[in-house]
Amino acid sequence: MMALSTVTGVRPDIPWSAAPWFGDDRFLDTVSADALAEAAMRTMDYGRDLDPELLGPWFHAIEAVAARNPLPEPMAKMAIMLRACGRTDVSLELCDQTDAVQRIMFTEVVQAGTWRALGDPVRTAAAFERALALEPDNWSLYLDLADLHAEQGDFAAAAESVERGLRHAPEEPTLRAAGAAYRARRTGSAADLRELIDLAPQVPNASYRRALIDYACAGPGLPDDLVEAARRL
Repeated sequence: MMALSTVTGVRPDIPWSAAPWFGDDRFLDTVSADALAEAAMRTMDYGRDLDPELLGPWFHAIEAVAARNPLPEPMAKMAIMLRACGRTDVSLELCDQTDAVQRIMFTEVVQAGTWRALGDPVRTAAAFERALALEPDNWSLYLDLADLHAEQGDFAAAAESVERGLRHAPEEPTLRAAGAAYRARRTGSAADLRELIDLAPQVPNASYRRALIDYACAGPGLPDDLVEAARRL
């Protein structure tokens, strides 16, 4: 199964799962939820678009294995593959089934990603808040929520979400950098932009670092020399 998932990710235009053994219930009865979840995730490792028209046997396998061996985290991983195939309704339904077994933070994050893909920021935020209710000390969830607010242009809410996260991880540089960026964008504070300039080298993700700098430099009335210094990072 792992080999088939890998070649599916490499060449999603070939109907690999049409192999008779893959859709056979006798075979699926031997597949664990963990194994199918790992295989489903591997199909997405190569960044190529999956073709749902060629993946019917995968969808059957997910339905069969989830019904027989309903484990929350593996089911949530399967829901990610369904979302990647454009089957967002089925992905959300599988997350609901997962919640009926046991509510876990990961399922809420998967649902947040699906609602985000569907362009529904309200439901995305609600899913992140449910995730935080389950793991209130997970600073990265506050950052996800802050970034969502920033995408919607609500920099006050973005900064507030960062502050919530800093109560749990006051020294986390990425969180501190995001807070400085969102405050600078909202208020035009030169001090906040200077703080971002100091913290930016500690933000490991280059594209995210650049996004924070772009947000901050759009703040009202910021000194040109400070903006230029930030842009040079």
